[in-house]
Amino acid sequence: MTSSKEKSLRDFGLLPGPGVLTGSLSTRSATILRELVEHYLETGGPVGSRTLAHRLPVGLSPATIRNVMADLTEAGFLFSPHTSAGRLPTEKGLRLFVDGMLQFGSLTESERESIATSLEARGRSLEDTLAEASMMLSGLSQAASLVLAPKTEGTVKHIEFVALGGNRALVILVGSDGQVENRVIETPVGMPPSTLNEAANYLNARLTGRTLAELRTQVDQEMGADQTELDQLAAVVVASGLATWSDEGRSGTLIIRGQGHLLTDVTEIERLSTIQMLFERLEKHDAMLRLLELAEDSDGVRIFIGAESGLFGVSGMSMVVAPARNESNRIVGAIGVIGPTRINYGKIIPVIDYTARIIGQILG
Repeated sequence: MTSSKEKSLRDFGLLPGPGVLTGSLSTRSATILRELVEHYLETGGPVGSRTLAHRLPVGLSPATIRNVMADLTEAGFLFSPHTSAGRLPTEKGLRLFVDGMLQFGSLTESERESIATSLEARGRSLEDTLAEASMMLSGLSQAASLVLAPKTEGTVKHIEFVALGGNRALVILVGSDGQVENRVIETPVGMPPSTLNEAANYLNARLTGRTLAELRTQVDQEMGADQTELDQLAAVVVASGLATWSDEGRSGTLIIRGQGHLLTDVTEIERLSTIQMLFERLEKHDAMLRLLELAEDSDGVRIFIGAESGLFGVSGMSMVVAPARNESNRIVGAIGVIGPTRINYGKIIPVIDYTARIIGQILG
C-alpha cells in the first residue's frame, strides 16, 4: 500500500528510488541522521549526542548515539566543525535526507487562494506579475528567488531591410502583436540596393501565420533544395537576417529578488565575494539557458545541493527549482529559490510547486 508520504513525494516529482534509505543505512542510523538534519535545519548549528538523546522518540543513550554519529561521519554523512563540537550534515548527508527522509507540508486552501490572488495578472504587465511571484517566493523562503520566462515566438507580420551604408543594413521585424525589433547585419560588398527589397519580398511572401522558427525551417529547406529563385547576394542577406534571431527562443526574462537574504550573517570576506560572483553569474545569458535545461529535465520540483546543478559551484548553498508548464504540458518558464543548505525544504517545496502551476497558466 502506498503511504501518504510517498503520495506527497510523487505529487512533487521527488519520489526516491528503491533502497535509497534502507539500502544505505540501518533504521537506527537513519533515525539519528534524520533527527540531526532536522535540528540543523531549525538552528543552523552543530548537534551533540545529548541533544539528540532528548529529541529522539526512541530511548538511546548519548554513548550509543555518539557511536552511530562516528559511523555516519566515517561514511561521509556528517562532519565536525570543531574537535569538541557536535556534528553537522555534509552535502552527502543532506542529499540522503532530501531523497529519502524529508517530510513535506501541504498548502491550505487559503494559502493556495492567497498565492493565486497575488499573481492575478489582470490590469498589470506580465513582467510585473513575474516580479510579484519572485518577491512572494523570496519572502516565504527567506532566500533569493528566481522566476524565468523564456521569450515566446509569436507569428511574424512583416520583415524589412533598410540600408545603413558601409556594408551594413538594419533588419526590422514586426510581430503580429505589434512589437517591433531591430537588428544590424553585415551585407555583401558591392551589393545593389535592390537586393534588400528582393530579400524582404521573398521573406514576406512566406510569413502568413508563421513564427520565426517556422519561417527559418522553410527557408532552410528551400535553400537546401535550391528552390528560392533568389540571386546569390539576396540569399546571403536572407540567411544573415534570419540568423540574427537564431537564439532568441532560448532567451527571456530572469527576475531575481531577495539577494539580501543570502548575505544575512555573512561575515567572511571570502564568503561575501563568492555570493557576489553567484549574483553576477545569474545575470548572464548562459545562466538562463542552464535554468531552462534543469527545468526541461524535471517532471516536478528538483533540489540541487552545492554544485549539483552545474549553475554555480558554491558549497553551502542549495537551489530548489520547478518547471512551469502550460495546458499542453509544454515548459513555458521556471521558478525556484537559492538559499543556504538549511533552507526549509519541507515548507518551500509545496509553495514552489503550486506557484509553478499558476505561472504556467499565466504564461501558457
